[in-house]
Amino acid sequence: MTAGQVAGLIAAIAFLILVFFIGAFLMKMVRTLSEVNKSVKTMTDDMDVISKHAEDILASTNTLLDDVNHKVATIDPVFQAAADLGTSVSELNSATHDLTGKVKSTAKKTATTGLFAKLGESLFNAYRGRKNKD
Repeated sequence: MTAGQVAGLIAAIAFLILVFFIGAFLMKMVRTLSEVNKSVKTMTDDMDVISKHAEDILASTNTLLDDVNHKVATIDPVFQAAADLGTSVSELNSATHDLTGKVKSTAKKTATTGLFAKLGESLFNAYRGRKNKD
C-alpha cells in the first residue's frame, strides 16, 4: 500500500466515523422531535379543554350579568323615587321655612299697625287712665 492509499483509507475511515456520528445525532434528533410532537399534541388537547371550560364560564358569566342588569333596571325606579321624594321633602322644608318667615314678619307688622293693636292700645291707655284716677 502506498502512502496515498493509506491516506485515502484514513480519510474513508474518518468519513465513516463522521457519518456514524451524524447518523446517531440524527436519530437522537428524531426521538427528541417525536417527544416534542407528543408534548405539543398533549398541550394542544389540554388547551382545547381549557378553552371549552373558559367558553362555558364566559357563557355563565354573560347569563349572570344579564340577570343582574335586569334586576338593577327593576330597582332603578325605586332609587329614582327615593331621590324625588328627598327633593320634594327638601323643597317642602324650604317652602315651610319661607312661609314661616313671611307669617312671622306679617304678624309683627299686624301687631304694631293693625286695628286690633290700636284698639288694644286705646283700651290699655283708658284702663291706665282710669286706674290713675282711682
